[in-house]
Amino acid sequence: MRANPPPWAQSLNGERYTVFKTAGRLIRRARIPSEIWFGLLFLVTAGAGVAVGAWRNLCADCPSIAQIYTYEPRQTSKLYARDSTLVWEFGDERRTLVSLENLPAHVPQAFIAIEDRRFYSHNGLDWRGIARAGLEAVRNRSLSGAGGSTITQQLARNMWTDRLGFEKRLVRKLKEWQVAMALERAYTKDQILEAYVNQIGYAHGWYGLETASRNYFGKSAIDMNPAEAALLAAIANRPERYSPLNNPDAGLQRRNLVLNLMAEQGYLTPEEAARWKGEPVPTERARRVENQAPYFVEWVRGILDDRFGRKLYTGGLEIHTTLDLEMQAAAQAAMEAGWERIEDRPGFGHTTYADFAEANQGVDYRDIPYVQGMFVALDPATGAVRAMIGGRDHVHSKFNRATDAERQAGSSFKPFVYAAALESGIPASEIVKDAPVVLDQVDGTTWRPSNYDPEFLGDITMREAIAKSINMVAIKVGMRVGLPAVAQMARRLGIRTEIEPFESTAIGAAEVVPLQMVEAYATLANLGAHVRPFPVLKVVSPDGEVLWEPRPERTQELDPRVARLGVSLLEEVVRSGTGHSAIRAVAGLPDEVPAAGKTGTTNEGSNVWFLGFTPNLVAGVWFGMDLPVSIVDKATGGGLAAPVWGDFMRRVYYGDPETGVEAVAGSRGSAALLHIPEPWPIPPGLIRRRVDRTTGLLASRWCPAEQAYEELYLPGTEPTVPCDLQARPITRSPRP
Repeated sequence: MRANPPPWAQSLNGERYTVFKTAGRLIRRARIPSEIWFGLLFLVTAGAGVAVGAWRNLCADCPSIAQIYTYEPRQTSKLYARDSTLVWEFGDERRTLVSLENLPAHVPQAFIAIEDRRFYSHNGLDWRGIARAGLEAVRNRSLSGAGGSTITQQLARNMWTDRLGFEKRLVRKLKEWQVAMALERAYTKDQILEAYVNQIGYAHGWYGLETASRNYFGKSAIDMNPAEAALLAAIANRPERYSPLNNPDAGLQRRNLVLNLMAEQGYLTPEEAARWKGEPVPTERARRVENQAPYFVEWVRGILDDRFGRKLYTGGLEIHTTLDLEMQAAAQAAMEAGWERIEDRPGFGHTTYADFAEANQGVDYRDIPYVQGMFVALDPATGAVRAMIGGRDHVHSKFNRATDAERQAGSSFKPFVYAAALESGIPASEIVKDAPVVLDQVDGTTWRPSNYDPEFLGDITMREAIAKSINMVAIKVGMRVGLPAVAQMARRLGIRTEIEPFESTAIGAAEVVPLQMVEAYATLANLGAHVRPFPVLKVVSPDGEVLWEPRPERTQELDPRVARLGVSLLEEVVRSGTGHSAIRAVAGLPDEVPAAGKTGTTNEGSNVWFLGFTPNLVAGVWFGMDLPVSIVDKATGGGLAAPVWGDFMRRVYYGDPETGVEAVAGSRGSAALLHIPEPWPIPPGLIRRRVDRTTGLLASRWCPAEQAYEELYLPGTEPTVPCDLQARPITRSPRP
């Protein structure tokens, strides 16, 4: 039987096979001496050996079969909020993989029609296409513009550009052929086609079919119609030229060419092709992911970059975070209102944000001339960060003032002073004299601190002193309990910046990181249990493996009874002190929401704070200039920062007023983000006593009834002597 021609010869209509048969007959008829035959055989063998060696050496640096089998395309890592909403993507190439088996048939057909019609019949190289490209190259006397590349060759080129090179030259082509044939041996046709549509770029930094479909059409690739599939197949050849966002006419013409080819090759009927050619091409991006929490995102990126390195940008990680987008929006709205109030204050003399933005000046963050701010909210029980604002505009300044700035705390530091005093056995009803303090310094100077209000109140309780933010009392209490003990208390609660044991530390001269201040207040809200703030719930690989699931350590840093006493003092600030008017009246947070916190103001009003909490949420607000100058005349934490805190809490517990949910008791609707919690429990072991506010002694019928109130005490620190009009207050020394 006559042997059939091999497949590659059949594909060329048997022409090569016929030529070889004819040549063989001519050789047999010729009578040539055997010596010449052996010489020719030697030369052919040697030449073949040299050719094989050259072929192998040519691709010595090509990817190995093992590399081909283990190749993983770069994928975008995605950051999600706690409700699984996509927030942002990290990656050099924006790519999300899609399986070929999930795509409608017309999607791969569109690519085959325009790029490689014989894809399913060749072994990686299309000899007809190569011959045609070769003839074209000869006519043009250049390899430039010569086509003939199969989908497999294009995949090889895209997968290992750095190994094969960019130049369109013979050596690179030969390398490309070798890798293409290796790919065909390693993978099925469908696997190659799937890798191809997921690997290539579609302009604008969008890599892979899924990413391109979502950005061009606002839908998944599995939902594309033939016109949309044809457009992406059209773009693949020259993405920047054929993208309809760049060149609508060229994109439309190229897409219609693909539809015509699909009809010509039997994938569509002529009528279907004509109908789909009537569809317009997109001229604007369909999907825009707005970064609603840029400072939070960048904070997470820094943490994960340290842990995962390049894998963060190429590994297709799923990053599930603690971010609550609704709380983030509430924080942003409250802060924006706060910034506007500051700029509308009489005497505000700095550049406004609007003026700066209009001028579009590009300067370093330290030169930003408008008022800045910071906001952080977290769950005190777990440390999960729910919202973060690190500055007014991330475009102007990427410096995160929440996590990286160090600013003087002012009176917001005082809770650490009083917590140390309470732990030492000094009760909240302790009487301390509000009177001038004059201290000699080591450099020979004299320090004369002052209160915000120049009047001195004389004998007052510690409770009243913190509510009214009396500096003289905080200094005296700090000196009495020991300034090293105050610094140690701050560290235990969460402050990690250096705290010097100076008298001025008691009234907030130390510089602190805002996030750490929120952390420390959370420890009080959590009745002494400390949990470090964290933003990441878990990181998952593309195949579902949990790579990292941080679980912050919980430590009991303060006796719950002492912490509850501290909370009670900070409740007084909101009930009757420097935070009352701003939170309950200006911001409109109803009394049914239990709240505690402390205002803070530094010299010249260069930093203003309010840090506070409810039983299930803690938040901190800071305003200031990047340079240490006054914000505005008579700037205070109670006047500028506390209303923002109250506004945020009202939005959390009662919804956004713009949605129609009024912020009054009993009017909560579906827009509320958290339930109103019960007040903090009273831990076992605390004692209640009714005492006289003016003396700190037990209330009695001999003292004014309106001065009586109920106080909490550690056992052994409660007063035992009833007050009378002649009684003198008792001063206690700290417990050893």
